[in-house]
Amino acid sequence: QVQLVESGGGLVQAGGSLRLSCAASGRTFSTYHMGWFRQAPGKEREFVAAISRSGGRTDYTDSVKGRFTISKDNAKNTVYLQMNSLKADDTGVYYCSAISFGDRAPIGSWGQGTQVTVSS
Repeated sequence: QVQLVESGGGLVQAGGSLRLSCAASGRTFSTYHMGWFRQAPGKEREFVAAISRSGGRTDYTDSVKGRFTISKDNAKNTVYLQMNSLKADDTGVYYCSAISFGDRAPIGSWGQGTQVTVSS
């Protein structure tokens, strides 16, 4: 069973940047496409970004295109989310998960998540 640990969140001013990390263990990391999701208080969890198992394809929700970059390092079993030009609407708990790349659907379990708070 894959286990995921998200880190890198914090408090940042609007316009600032954060780099999130998701470390995976328990299975061969390169087997999976990976994605980031987020959940704001009182809202449903939503898709943010995805990367194919090879790293050759990426996918982003429209609101983060041009600002966020997802990447991965299979040797380190880690997926990253570089977040630039952060906005207050980006605030939420960020989670990573294996993902069905084509339909943006999460697969399997979540980690604890990491809190991102963007002040305006």
